[in-house]
Amino acid sequence: MIRLVFALRRKPEMTREEFQEYWLTRHAPLVASFGTDLDIHRYVQTHTLSDSANESAQKARGEMEPAYDGVAELWWTSENELGQTLLTKAAQQASAALLKDEAKFIDLPNSPLWFAYEYPQINPVPEDIVAKPKSNIVRIFFPLRHQTHIKEEDARHYWLTHHGPIVRSHGQASGTLCYRQVHRANSALDAGLQAARGTVTESYLGHAEAWVDRGAAPSTDEARRAGAAFIEDEHNFIDMARSTIFFGKEHTIIDKR
Repeated sequence: MIRLVFALRRKPEMTREEFQEYWLTRHAPLVASFGTDLDIHRYVQTHTLSDSANESAQKARGEMEPAYDGVAELWWTSENELGQTLLTKAAQQASAALLKDEAKFIDLPNSPLWFAYEYPQINPVPEDIVAKPKSNIVRIFFPLRHQTHIKEEDARHYWLTHHGPIVRSHGQASGTLCYRQVHRANSALDAGLQAARGTVTESYLGHAEAWVDRGAAPSTDEARRAGAAFIEDEHNFIDMARSTIFFGKEHTIIDKR
């Protein structure tokens, strides 16, 4: 599976609430209508919460970029099959229609998008944990860039083989229900999507995602030590000033699993 990650900033004249309302009630049905033409396997919107959790998570890590207003994610069976699909007339017409609508509510130049592959770390079976709007579960979204003095391949290796085990070892104490690393694929398909949208914001190395139940969030010494361990190690490879973290709720629009 390959995943398209589209971190969204709203147009400056819109409030976050107006942006999210249009995205969910107007744009989502449009994407769903082209689901077959684009052969979309899954499509999920994560709407950023406007509460103190975002500020607290960022403050604990130092200076960070502002949170995005949401993240659109679409999955396909494989990069090769997606490439073939995008060559069809139906997919090209669908893509043009979606881009036209995106321009109505998204600040496209400042909304980076890239293809990625996921690496599960704490992953329940079946994969049915969702941060539904009326549940206590939230999704933590952490788009990150590595420190500039570290090579990309070294940062990826550290994130996967050193940081991942640290998070897993504290998973129970931190109340983490699910945790995945989603690494940028450096796909040849990135450039076309970015050029069509006039993207100027640099793509991230990838993002970390986790689901936690805030209604059952532990407040123990073990939980505090887990949080401290996560943040201490993050500073070994993440450029915090060029990264961000925020909490959101999910809306599943297409799911063929």
